[in-house]
Amino acid sequence: MTGFSKGRHKVEVALKWDPSPTGTAPTDLDIIAATFDARDPYGAPAYLVHFDSRSPDGTIFLNRDSTDGRGFGWDEVMTLEVDRLSERYGRVVVGVVIQQQPVHRTFSGVLNPAMRVREGYTVLSEDDFTAVHDATAATIAEFVRNDSGEWIFHPGVHGFQEDPESFTRVMGRAQ
Repeated sequence: MTGFSKGRHKVEVALKWDPSPTGTAPTDLDIIAATFDARDPYGAPAYLVHFDSRSPDGTIFLNRDSTDGRGFGWDEVMTLEVDRLSERYGRVVVGVVIQQQPVHRTFSGVLNPAMRVREGYTVLSEDDFTAVHDATAATIAEFVRNDSGEWIFHPGVHGFQEDPESFTRVMGRAQ
């Protein structure tokens, strides 16, 4: 059956973790979205969205940011209104990076990390980063515009051994 699919529209990506034990350095995880030009979907990102930034057209923005995991429920939340993105863009990759200051951490050193991707009340993906426990960053979602202009979601958690700055340069590589 074709013609009835509406693709993805407004998606929420959420991240949570427990605070570090008292007396230890705080744990800070960040959600990052990289938007790619349709003509070069695996090249350099056209732009990035992370803490203290939003997309130029306001279609991707961080609703909630935590530097220590002391939020109620989901500590970081990003909204992606992919259906409003310009036709110029054909791919969006969402990742999570662990800030490496003041101590080096991998996902195994983060207490109870979890991620969720949902549209409305429908959960599209959930994960606890167990498969990438030795990674310092991970991609967690990919949205690709198909030939009909609909946005298709590709789930999957893929680990990286990168610091926050270098992760933004490699997170869009083909998996």
